Amino acid sequence: MLPIDRRSFMTAGGALALSPVLDRAARAADAPFSWEMVQQRAAALARRPYRPAERVAAAEGVDFDAIGAIRFRADRAPAGGIRLFPLGNGSTTPVAINVVENGRARAVAFSPELFEGKGPVAPGFAGFRAMEPGRESDWLAYLGASYFRAAGSQDQYGLSARGIAIDTGVDGREQFPRFTDFWIEPIAGGGHTIYALLDGESVTGAYRFVSRREGGVVQDVSVVLHLRRDVARLGIAPATSMFWYDDRVQRGASDWRPEIHDSDGLALLTAAGERLWRPLRNPAAPVTDSFAAQDVRGFGLIQRDRAFDHYQDDGAFYDRRPDLWVEPQGRWGAGNVMLYAFPTTGETVDNVAAFWVPAAPVKAGQRLRYDYRLRWTSQDPSADRGARVVEARVGSAGRPGGAVTAGARKLVVDYQGDGLVGLTRDSGVTADIVVARGRLLTSAAYPVAGQRDRWRVTADIAPEAGATADVRLFLKRGEAALGETLLFPLDLT
Repeated sequence: MLPIDRRSFMTAGGALALSPVLDRAARAADAPFSWEMVQQRAAALARRPYRPAERVAAAEGVDFDAIGAIRFRADRAPAGGIRLFPLGNGSTTPVAINVVENGRARAVAFSPELFEGKGPVAPGFAGFRAMEPGRESDWLAYLGASYFRAAGSQDQYGLSARGIAIDTGVDGREQFPRFTDFWIEPIAGGGHTIYALLDGESVTGAYRFVSRREGGVVQDVSVVLHLRRDVARLGIAPATSMFWYDDRVQRGASDWRPEIHDSDGLALLTAAGERLWRPLRNPAAPVTDSFAAQDVRGFGLIQRDRAFDHYQDDGAFYDRRPDLWVEPQGRWGAGNVMLYAFPTTGETVDNVAAFWVPAAPVKAGQRLRYDYRLRWTSQDPSADRGARVVEARVGSAGRPGGAVTAGARKLVVDYQGDGLVGLTRDSGVTADIVVARGRLLTSAAYPVAGQRDRWRVTADIAPEAGATADVRLFLKRGEAALGETLLFPLDLT
């Protein structure tokens, strides 16, 4: 995954033509429209060779500050509250925007008079955003490659989603297909159905996003893909986020704020009903983790720590950043949820990605369909009434105040939740701990004194020489798990 500069809100838009976009708009000023038509266009596009096109030269000179001074005129908004983004040096490739009403699509023709502010406006639209009724704030935006994002239940942007991920984490091979055409249809009672055509070197696609405000933002997504080429790693329902540091490990941190991240963990709900939690980290080198997820019921990047004083940020408000939870509709079959991260030394680069990858080979000529729901919220949709991990910290192994155990680290995990209500030291609660590429030296599980329904697990673990130990840990009573399972990579750094 290329470093994504969030100050220009996604620069990986690639390069497709200006003139074909404007020509299409001129030829299809008013035409019949349907979801089936978008699928047919994606299928026809896949039968033709991929043809990248030129950027808009005039957009290259429009920098971040200049873009900020350009505003789409509110009185010219199409489709009930939609405003369009101008082109700039971070998004130099235009997209076609159409409005759908009564089964017919009307192209939105570019005119510099649609915008107001200082400086020239490059011809074309970079994307669009959906505005809150009666307010100067937006709740949904599509801009750059196949990126989009939505505000959660606290009206705050954070992480982003993508239409597709191609070879993310495969050295030098990642591709960024892009949405080239959009059709926007208002939904009665609020919200929009957004249709999009995707084009790229290896894949084309038809997308439908039924998007509405509902405890944050909910999007029901239908995707039909057509493969031009074989793909080594096809990422379905990808999410992209930023994790610089937290109060566990401040690798590369030079900032006064105690924590800086948009998400702090990957959550996963298996077909068997097991809930998994994998804390994020800023790795010293790029790393990819894979978690078996046949017929996965849900996964996503979560911002679980929501205490303002843990961040002390009164501008970016990292405590308000939304979660993004993916709920597959229907059975997706055999596959894996992958988590990819690379090192970062700042908060403007998205360095984390999570997505589902089918187990079967993805070959040229295939047609694939996936349906899923996206939930953008601050209510942690990964949690249930059982115990969940609220803290996971690492320190020196050994008894506090005593000698440090060489070649080992101490993992301290706090659980909290309804599944622990009324349990005491005499309730038979234990920790189930399995360590791969390492040895468990000592462990304990006990309620935290003075804290309601909070339990702590401590474990001294010795990783194998030069290796990262994989720790799998959960609380149980007898043979019954009391909550989610923690997956934690542990090394001696």
